[in-house]
Amino acid sequence: MKFYHSGSEIDLTVEHLYVAGWTGRNADAVQHHIDELAEIGVAPPSEVPLYYRVSSSLLVHANTIEVLGPETSGEVEPLIIQSAGALWLGLASDHTDRGLEAYSVAASKQICAKPAAKDVWRLCEVDADLDTLILHCSIKEDGNWVSYQVGALSNILPLQKLISRSGMGDNSAMLCGTLGAIGGVRPSHAYKMELEDPKRNRRITLEYSVRKLPTVL
Repeated sequence: MKFYHSGSEIDLTVEHLYVAGWTGRNADAVQHHIDELAEIGVAPPSEVPLYYRVSSSLLVHANTIEVLGPETSGEVEPLIIQSAGALWLGLASDHTDRGLEAYSVAASKQICAKPAAKDVWRLCEVDADLDTLILHCSIKEDGNWVSYQVGALSNILPLQKLISRSGMGDNSAMLCGTLGAIGGVRPSHAYKMELEDPKRNRRITLEYSVRKLPTVL
């Protein structure tokens, strides 16, 4: 895949894709996310965190993704890419089918594309300040942008710990978990996401829309 670092195009190989779930650093916050998903019929995890394997082809640079039916929603997440021995930090959305999630979380992760921002930073550039980075997600509701998720990476388990526990190796990528949804998990047709580095006054941004395909019986 082609990404950009400091304005220069780079090629990063992604042959294996992981989606880390239940990665909250605070046990109460993890339980909150478990509870909000339980409200829509999702069974609690067998352990925390969990590492789901999905097709590498799901990671895409796309302004629009197509989904089946009305029950999908996105989640803002840090993205780790390991390619040619180097670690990179980016931004992606773990877009998930919530209806299918009630049947199988693993299947719900596999069925939807995972939009990724085109910009990345070297992980070593920000490793000492990871907890200060901030995730933002807004969704379109009734024609207005509404704050949906916001919080620092200090709310998520340390990324190096997630990397080491996941078993990911070279030419791999991992979505590293998310934050609780303000007002509850719900679908939207448009998303704006951001990873902010306040110390260096820079941002990685992602924006995409959702096209719903009809469910034909």
